[in-house]
Amino acid sequence: MVGGEELKGQHGQRLKIGVLALQGAVVEHCRMLESLGVIVVEVRLPEHLKLLDGLIIPGGESTSMGLIAERWGLIEPLRSWVQSGRPTWGICAGMILLAERIEDQKQGGQPSIGGMDIEVNRNYFGRQINSFETMLNIDDFYESEKPYQAVFIRAPIITEVSDGVKILASLTNGLDGKLIVAARQKLMMVTAFHPELTDDLRWHQLFLNMVHESRAT
Repeated sequence: MVGGEELKGQHGQRLKIGVLALQGAVVEHCRMLESLGVIVVEVRLPEHLKLLDGLIIPGGESTSMGLIAERWGLIEPLRSWVQSGRPTWGICAGMILLAERIEDQKQGGQPSIGGMDIEVNRNYFGRQINSFETMLNIDDFYESEKPYQAVFIRAPIITEVSDGVKILASLTNGLDGKLIVAARQKLMMVTAFHPELTDDLRWHQLFLNMVHESRAT
């Protein structure tokens, strides 16, 4: 299902998508989702997860997001959400929080959610000043012939994937070869870059299609 068709969720109602609203680019995701015709819920407390069809964990600072989630009693509910196989999309910091294994953690580690069988390098591209944009080819998109402009801000990369994880996008680095920057495992998806900072709705549409698939099973 691609753009223009209203997506339905539980009991034939419009899809209800949560955006974890502890820190980071929350408003931008909400606007993009609303433009695609879904109901958006800002998730700050465990009870906000009820009756959602899917959940986005946005970019921000992964350690801070983990600590806030821990303080507000959200870590275990989020783990339960992921472990139950519910549709979840982690962006940048969200990708780090969903990874089973994290390289380059801050001293003492950080709270995480886990659930996706990948290993990430937490800050592969360095500091804010090293942020950049590049074009990616995404085979899973509608209009896949149209390259996607990806925005990387203090971004992680995926350094290892296990069986069952599908690589959705990678870019080429002269030193390290192909770098994995987006992947999917069942109903979990992660991107190292920030789709909410562009006008291109295709990543959000791809996630909504995943959510729709989950409702059909």
